[in-house]
Amino acid sequence: MLLAVVVTAFLLYSVPPYASGGSRVPPTFAWHYPLLVAHVLLASVAMVAVVAQLWSRRFHRSIGRTYVVTAVPAAASALVIGALTPFGPMLAVSNVVLAVLWLWFTLNGFRHARRGRWRAHRADMVRSAALALSVITNRIWTPVLVLALDPLRENIFGGDEQAYLYLTAGLGGWLGWLIPLAAAQWWLRRRRVTTPSPKPFEQGTRPV
Repeated sequence: MLLAVVVTAFLLYSVPPYASGGSRVPPTFAWHYPLLVAHVLLASVAMVAVVAQLWSRRFHRSIGRTYVVTAVPAAASALVIGALTPFGPMLAVSNVVLAVLWLWFTLNGFRHARRGRWRAHRADMVRSAALALSVITNRIWTPVLVLALDPLRENIFGGDEQAYLYLTAGLGGWLGWLIPLAAAQWWLRRRRVTTPSPKPFEQGTRPV
């Protein structure tokens, strides 16, 4: 329930500007805005699918297909947009690594499901879901870092606003997805150690 509330609040805040022709990201190439809008809308559906999976085992396959169909193009578009971010090279590298990992875990998780490898499928999809939702924590880290590192603005950067922005945006980007992915990995390892491996989908081992 808490995750559903957080995701709903985030989407209600983040999506409307893009649906009405606005943007919070300065364009960097000709197709930037339409690609960004497509990314935002597809990623929003993927985030809703993540939450829906927690509520319904009955529709696991159909919700899972919806997630894969939206997450794959969302990750691919994020790769292009992220590589050309106007907020510095540190964030650009973070965006590219995040997009590649999100794409990899999603496709690999889907491949495992088609082969009936449910333990591996679950692990990769948990990692994929953590990356899909990591944009929420990214939006938290950046303003926190802006405030926390403000005393260094003059001492280290000599008032260079661009260098300061590049640092805070870059750190926020890396922390935004590394911490959720590390938490997901910790949860998977802890679950593997403390509980026997459940196999809730073994009855239907047909390809998804």
